[in-house]
Amino acid sequence: MDHSIRTLPYSINLADSFFKRLKGLMFRKDQLVEEGLWIVPCNSIHMCFMNFDIDAVFLNKEGQIVKMVEKLKPWKFVKPVRDAYSVIELPPGTVAKLGLKQGDMLQL
Repeated sequence: MDHSIRTLPYSINLADSFFKRLKGLMFRKDQLVEEGLWIVPCNSIHMCFMNFDIDAVFLNKEGQIVKMVEKLKPWKFVKPVRDAYSVIELPPGTVAKLGLKQGDMLQL
């Protein structure tokens, strides 16, 4: 199986402090557009108080995609993902649009 090294054509914000990780995208009014939020460390997410869908891409410590959840709706949960070290929250449809695959390496 061929896995590629990928970059994202979006502006990615880093949430690496307790409060940035806690807040995430909660209460944000506007849908993500060509931007994302990289939450480090993080192996599960919730969509409480969210106002829009997202694609969630879970990465291991090496930056390899270990799980993807497309078009995750508000008030849904993703249980802890084995081997996940971080997650990137992206606009819905990003996974399909960019052709991301489990096993791909992301460079951020």
